[in-house]
Amino acid sequence: MSQEPTGADQPTDGPQPPEWLDTPDRGDGRVYVMPYELRFAVKVALATGRPLLLRGMPGSGKSSLAPFVARQLGWRFYEHVVTYRTQPKELLWSFDSVRRLGDAQIAAPRSERPDDARYVQPGVLWWALAPRSAVRRGRPAGAEIPDPCPDPFEKINDDRSPDHAVVLLDEIDKADPDVPNSLLVPLGLHRFVVTELGKEIRTELPEPALRPTREDSRQTRHLVVLTTNEERELPQALLRRCVVHVLPEHDRDMLVRIAKEHLHTWSGEVTRADEELAEAVADKLVEVREEAVMRDVRKPSTAEYLDALLACRTLGIRVDDEDWQLLTRNVLIKPQQMAGDPA
Repeated sequence: MSQEPTGADQPTDGPQPPEWLDTPDRGDGRVYVMPYELRFAVKVALATGRPLLLRGMPGSGKSSLAPFVARQLGWRFYEHVVTYRTQPKELLWSFDSVRRLGDAQIAAPRSERPDDARYVQPGVLWWALAPRSAVRRGRPAGAEIPDPCPDPFEKINDDRSPDHAVVLLDEIDKADPDVPNSLLVPLGLHRFVVTELGKEIRTELPEPALRPTREDSRQTRHLVVLTTNEERELPQALLRRCVVHVLPEHDRDMLVRIAKEHLHTWSGEVTRADEELAEAVADKLVEVREEAVMRDVRKPSTAEYLDALLACRTLGIRVDDEDWQLLTRNVLIKPQQMAGDPA
């Protein structure tokens, strides 16, 4: 997996809003600096077929890894951001029982029964494991499909491998323990049953024209990446089934290395002035982190460092300017943190 950026947007020559809007999202998979230890953890997850659980402070790059790996490998990508309201089977499928009941009441006088598959919405894990079945909403192969389900990430996945996928289950720790517990069988055995259809969904074989060789058949075709901010303790049964990697706080040299890679995506080239600015902002960030420790507030993350760098570069701010102090409060040590808010 190469660390080189794969493309560049138009150069950013000034603070005009249209150019700000063209700045690529850092979660789009274009660039990611992957240390050897993290690269090794990804390889182990692929070799064992186990999910990769990423731990680390917010803004350390946990959510950005999955789209980067998917882009580098040419695999399909799916993402689900877990919330406190996420239901146990939501990552697998959902079923619109209210609409099903209404249609059944309309069809009853005609002695008709609604097609239950109409009310099934495949989740990200279904799309990853069995995309052809997901399009059919679980109907048998060869059945008439009056309402094919569109790939929710169709724009990203249009030219990627139909038989490989990376799935990001972001912030899994926010969910009730029932959610990760419900994933033990699907993540371990790569199959699950859609109860409303009585249909077992399992990993589909590759298309005949794309069948792997004997050697390739031993390679894992899917990678599930879980992230946690440690808001809740994860079930031990899930931890036992995961490859676990902790993303460390990036030091000054690593911050500068990451900045140089992102500068390529922002402007297409990195000048000496850009490098000096990245180094100066990294030096200041180290100072701000020390200040944050003394104030007993959350230290600024790598993501906030990149925000500060982009603001400095776009607005022409230098770290010895008065505006730097304002930027520190806007981006690095937020006002609510200074007031004692733990967010």
